Amino acid sequence: MNRLDGRAADQPRPVEVTTGFQRNAEGSVLYRAGRTVVLCTASVDPTVPPWMAGKGRGWLTAEYQMHPRSSPTRRESRDGRGKAPSGRTQEIQRLIGRSLRAALDLRRLGEMSITIDCDVLEADGGTRTASITGGFIALALALSRLHGSGLLTEPVLRDQVTAISVGHLEEGLALDLVYTEDSTARVDLNLVATPRGGIVEVQATAEDEAIPRHEMDRMIDLGFVGVRALAKTQLEALAHAGVDLPMLFQPERWVVL
Repeated sequence: MNRLDGRAADQPRPVEVTTGFQRNAEGSVLYRAGRTVVLCTASVDPTVPPWMAGKGRGWLTAEYQMHPRSSPTRRESRDGRGKAPSGRTQEIQRLIGRSLRAALDLRRLGEMSITIDCDVLEADGGTRTASITGGFIALALALSRLHGSGLLTEPVLRDQVTAISVGHLEEGLALDLVYTEDSTARVDLNLVATPRGGIVEVQATAEDEAIPRHEMDRMIDLGFVGVRALAKTQLEALAHAGVDLPMLFQPERWVVL
């Protein structure tokens, strides 16, 4: 398979992670996957939404925005600047929230809320998957700070969560699509999963003719190649930032890749 950026079919884009990019947030990361760049921050609020008050559980939610010039053709103003969030924006931020809540034991978090903000600065495909993968790093950084301040006294992470796309292209299956591949794929599949093999969510649609079940299974299997690679990147970035990883994960869930 000949890909425009020279990658093999089963090779994710190169990832660069800059932790602590925004100093005021409890956790932040500038996450770059190829030419897609997302600023992910995790902000902690010592309260929960009114409908959760008194239940002894925490909450995590997410917001997602694309910068007006994040791609060559994107010129309109951002959501909230005179217009309500688009259906696409709402769908993606709900996906990010669901995905990262799967990483947390909300009962152990206690009555506090974490908001993950994902701002897409440059877009070349895979903005939602980059937001989830980078958002997990920001979340872990925020939890590390809470442990350091004594606001958390036990590990609350159940597992890592990463996300990546897989495309059913004319030449075959390909991992981690750029925009030109995404826009012409017969099927564009987004896999949100854990490196231990758990699936959080699969999003996939055949653009024309339906594909056989075994082809979808092949796409998910290829997706896990990327999930495991990105999970290793997450751990390396957190270790480089000085995070005590075993402190964050519940002991029965802590697996060194």
